[in-house]
Amino acid sequence: MFRTQLAYLFIGFIAGIFGGLVGLGGGVVMIPLMVGILKMSQHQAHGTSLVALVFTGIAGAITYALKGSIDIVASVLLASTAIFTARAGAHYAHALAEWKLKRAFGGFLIAVSLLLLSKPYLSFLSEPTSGVAKIATLLFTGVFTGFLSGMMGVGGGTIMVPAMVLLAGFTQHIAQGVSLLAMVPAGGVGAFTHWRLGNVKTVLLKSLVPGILIGTYLGGTLAHVLSEGALRLSFAAVLIWTGTRYLRTKAPQD
Repeated sequence: MFRTQLAYLFIGFIAGIFGGLVGLGGGVVMIPLMVGILKMSQHQAHGTSLVALVFTGIAGAITYALKGSIDIVASVLLASTAIFTARAGAHYAHALAEWKLKRAFGGFLIAVSLLLLSKPYLSFLSEPTSGVAKIATLLFTGVFTGFLSGMMGVGGGTIMVPAMVLLAGFTQHIAQGVSLLAMVPAGGVGAFTHWRLGNVKTVLLKSLVPGILIGTYLGGTLAHVLSEGALRLSFAAVLIWTGTRYLRTKAPQD
């Protein structure tokens, strides 16, 4: 029993480290580890990951708020649409056959890796909006990321942060703080829906959550010491390798 809980703690810690290093939620790392090491089903990994990431959002949002890097209004706008689509995303994931969900997750991982690699060059294309257009951008971003969060078992910051920086004119730090705060209600709705559908293994959470929180803190600390470019390249390579393996999932033979 102790060794099992230690494995849960380790998975949370590794997910937190990677998430903290590159500013992403740990779901993109945690889900493959839960499926590969713990032999969980893809559906259970998505649901359990989303529950754990809600706690990451709470801790992260508090940290950013203490540093003055949160826009409450922006968080509310994002969450106001995301809470509705997160539930739909969770139901959609539940309805998919496991092999289809694995392929979808593989495609998502590769898309995230490409976004990471192109991040330094996207700022040249940005034209920040303001006023009504800015509000509409946040609401639409919430619609898309809420569904993605519920379906993929991730926080949604992968999409939220670039959209806020490039389209709404937020600084990187404030965008990350807003994303973390918006993730709490949106992820909470998706997590609750997955729990109702039987896709959450609650026994993992008491070790998984502390591991994520410790790992995220350490990863965020290391991110200020190590080269951002090298980190981004290394993490993208891992995601592409993992995503390719998921995309190669075979459909069951009739």
